[in-house]
Amino acid sequence: MQAKFSRLASLALAAALSVGAVSAIAQVTVGGAPMYATKDIIDNAVNSKDHTTLVAAVKAAGLVETLKGPGPFTVFAPTNTAFAALPAGTVDTLLKPENKGTLTTILTYHVVAGKVDAKSLMKMIDDGKGMASLKTVAGGTLVAKSTGGMVTVTDEKGGTANVTIADVYQSNGVIHVVDKVLLPK
Repeated sequence: MQAKFSRLASLALAAALSVGAVSAIAQVTVGGAPMYATKDIIDNAVNSKDHTTLVAAVKAAGLVETLKGPGPFTVFAPTNTAFAALPAGTVDTLLKPENKGTLTTILTYHVVAGKVDAKSLMKMIDDGKGMASLKTVAGGTLVAKSTGGMVTVTDEKGGTANVTIADVYQSNGVIHVVDKVLLPK
């Protein structure tokens, strides 16, 4: 009886460890593509069908090598739908070579130095009595809040984006997908 129980306990433990191993390798999917924590921000983003505009903008701004760098970076990544919500012609205008400086400022306004995952961000919001100020690589400030379990990020012009997918871990940081383009002053 003891041997049978011991064997059953061993099988149960092995099954539990197998389930844990499977969930540990499960991937977050963004834009229909798995995001791998072993790949950098660019190598993951290029596979997301929801971020083709962002990827084109990053290329036009000359930020590919920066975002492939060691970081770590936290990126609030607007979707194609977020870019499409900008006034007509805005994206096309920003992608022109003569507007590279403005485009770079807008894109780096979506980037915070360091790895700020959801747990860290929630702690910052709690410590800040309901809000956290985040200094962007562009030199501006984003304000994060949590309401009803939803994290929002507000830009310097008062525009607010919802974090729709949090904690997309990368080898050089973390991405939080947002539903609006954030704009500096």
